[in-house]
Amino acid sequence: MDAWVWILVAVVAFLAIVCIALLVARQRRRRRSMQEWFGPEYNRSVESGRSRRKAEGELADRVERRDELNIRPLTEAARERYAAQWTELQVQFVDRPVVAVVEADDLLTQVMRERGYPVDNFESQSEMISVDHPDVVQNYRTGHAIYAKTTDGSASTEDLRRAVVAYRALFEDLLADGSNGDERTRS
Repeated sequence: MDAWVWILVAVVAFLAIVCIALLVARQRRRRRSMQEWFGPEYNRSVESGRSRRKAEGELADRVERRDELNIRPLTEAARERYAAQWTELQVQFVDRPVVAVVEADDLLTQVMRERGYPVDNFESQSEMISVDHPDVVQNYRTGHAIYAKTTDGSASTEDLRRAVVAYRALFEDLLADGSNGDERTRS
C-alpha cells in the first residue's frame, strides 16, 4: 500500500479514538451531573432494577417534562396562608391524627397545584417533585404511603406522626422555593 493510504488509516483510527473518548467523557459528565442533581433519587432510580442507562433516560425525561411546566413561586400571602394552615394541622394532630395526615396530604396537593405541578396522580406528582426537590421526594413518598394506610385503618399513631414529619419536609421546601430567588437552575 502507498504511504498516503497508511496515513489516511492512521488519521481515521485516531479520529475514531478521539470520538470514542469524547463520547465516554460526555457520558461521565452527564452521569455525574445527574447524580449531583437528583442525589438520592438518582440512586433510587438506578437501584430499582432497571439498567443505569434506562434509569438515567427516565430521569432525563422527567427533567424535560418538568421544563414544560410553568412552575412558579407562591406569593407572600399564599405562603402565609399555607403556613397558618400547616400550624393548625399540627395542632389538630394531637386529638385527630388521622384527620391531620389526610389534611396534610390535601394541603400539599393544594400547594403543588398553585405552584404549577401536576396533581392528577401521585406518581406524576412525585416524579415532577423529584426534579426540583430530590432531597425530600422520598419523604413525600413515605408520607403518602402512610396516608394510604390510613384508608384501611392500618396506620399506627407513630406511623401518622412519621407521615406528618415526612410531609413537612416537602411542605417547607415548596413554601420556600423561589421566594428569595433560590429556584434551582439546570445547566
